[in-house]
Amino acid sequence: MRPLLLFLLLLNVGFFAWAKYIAPTESGTDPQPMTRQLKPDRLRIVPIVPPGAPASATASTSPASAPPAPRPARIACLEWGSFTLADAPAAARVVESLGLADRLTERRTQETAGWWVFMPRQRDGRQGAQRKARKLRALGIKDYFIVRDEGPHQWAVSLGVYRTQEAARARLEALEQKKVRSAVVGPRETRVPKLWLQVREIEPATQAQLETIVSRIPGTELRVCEPS
Repeated sequence: MRPLLLFLLLLNVGFFAWAKYIAPTESGTDPQPMTRQLKPDRLRIVPIVPPGAPASATASTSPASAPPAPRPARIACLEWGSFTLADAPAAARVVESLGLADRLTERRTQETAGWWVFMPRQRDGRQGAQRKARKLRALGIKDYFIVRDEGPHQWAVSLGVYRTQEAARARLEALEQKKVRSAVVGPRETRVPKLWLQVREIEPATQAQLETIVSRIPGTELRVCEPS
């Protein structure tokens, strides 16, 4: 009897040692499964999508795409000026060349001109003014008029009136390039009709183009439209 009990005890000890240290571990009875994961930080749960389901069913699991960048805001209205009625058509053609013909309007004003470009009165008065006029036409210059009002400038030939001395001098330089030799700049206080070109719904890129053009034409400016 005693040898039998000793044999059974040794058999139990041997089975325990085999099960604990020798027998292979089965996945269904792994006592420490969490300690043997491979790259647990890369684990991602993927939802089950039934066959034929729309692609939008999985949209919530993918990162949200970045929203499109907002378009630069347009400027409601810019105006360029001011121009004499004779100079305005040429300026309008410049604006139209930028593809803005359908957004172009005009605003007429009465401005005080403090400076003018003119050919002084000749000794022979009216005949001298007409002679100067013929020479101007021969040079291709049509923007002039003969002063007929009585006063110190009667029979002078006016070639433009301007708000600023800078603008008047720019006009004189342009005339000199066309071989006009006897014109001068002088002060003259008078009210004259002027014109502003207004362009609406301007993109920033187009505004930059207009600013470049305006910078090359002394005596003019580009500004936000005045309230109507």
